[in-house]
Amino acid sequence: MMKILITGGAGFIGSHVVRLFVNKYPDVTIYNLDKLTYAGNLANLTDIENKPNYKFIKGDIVDANFINKLFEEHKFNAVIHLAAESHVDRSITNPLEFVYTNVIGTVNLLNAAKQLYKLDSLKFKMFYHVSTDEVYGSLGDTGLFTETTSYDPHSPYSASKASSDHFVRAYYDTYGLPVVISNCSNNYGPNHFPEKLIPLCISNIKNNKPLPIYGKGENVRDWLFVEDHARAIDVIFHNTKPGNTYNIGGHNEWTNIDVIRLLCKIMDKKLNRAEGTNEKLISFVKDRAGHDLRYAIDSTKLQKELGWKPSLQFEEGLDKTVDWYLQNEEWLRNVTSGEYQKYYDAQYVKR
Repeated sequence: MMKILITGGAGFIGSHVVRLFVNKYPDVTIYNLDKLTYAGNLANLTDIENKPNYKFIKGDIVDANFINKLFEEHKFNAVIHLAAESHVDRSITNPLEFVYTNVIGTVNLLNAAKQLYKLDSLKFKMFYHVSTDEVYGSLGDTGLFTETTSYDPHSPYSASKASSDHFVRAYYDTYGLPVVISNCSNNYGPNHFPEKLIPLCISNIKNNKPLPIYGKGENVRDWLFVEDHARAIDVIFHNTKPGNTYNIGGHNEWTNIDVIRLLCKIMDKKLNRAEGTNEKLISFVKDRAGHDLRYAIDSTKLQKELGWKPSLQFEEGLDKTVDWYLQNEEWLRNVTSGEYQKYYDAQYVKR
């Protein structure tokens, strides 16, 4: 039975990838490795936690000894690496934490994978590194990021991800380790931790709290529904050749202020509030340092070579996302209060 290690599988994107692989490939054992930091929540996976082909492991990718022993014990056939510190604001406050997890943690995984590949190159199939479009820097009013766009990171977060991308490619060039990288645009959807723009504003609207928007809200992002991202990872993992890079985008460019205005309108209806009520909660705050103006992904390569395309337009996906948060108030309440962390600290899950 093939064994795939998915790191960061209790997080936002990772949980959707784990769920997809566990349900779609019952003859493959999926190992979910997660440190269970504030953004890791096993409540994201209660629907598949008892599946026979799913295993959870609590651990830190920064701990090289732990990682090496884990790989020696289980001899994984592949790794899909999503574990990362990902919040730009937190990276500005504490950049070293991002260096440890995103750079050192990635290199620890690469070293362990390299050892397995050295022992049996036929059994170790792939090291798949999931990255971000933020490594490319900022665009002007026109143009798109392609797979050949030069790296130009502007925040400690994007710098740490750019560094990890470079290490992954170096292990392919130097050691022949079979790797693939994908760089994705902004994700949204169910289970998103409410420090990010959309879930934060859903929570604040529900509780009649201000909606903080950086600067004038003119920053542009390309939005991708998280389940479409998980499908793209699945398609790439099973169909590409080592050494490839793919950009994954939703072809949904929106300014931050237009995103929040649309969200306000949707929630006016769903909460039975008069039209325009929620928009009064919008509050503009000082822009953050190094805030990139515009991201936009060209995913032509992925669509032409592997046949993937996003299934939802942003309006439909945002409506679906709001429904999920309104139907999962307990999840949102526990995440916002931190109660889920207390529970999992008490209920240590052994591998």
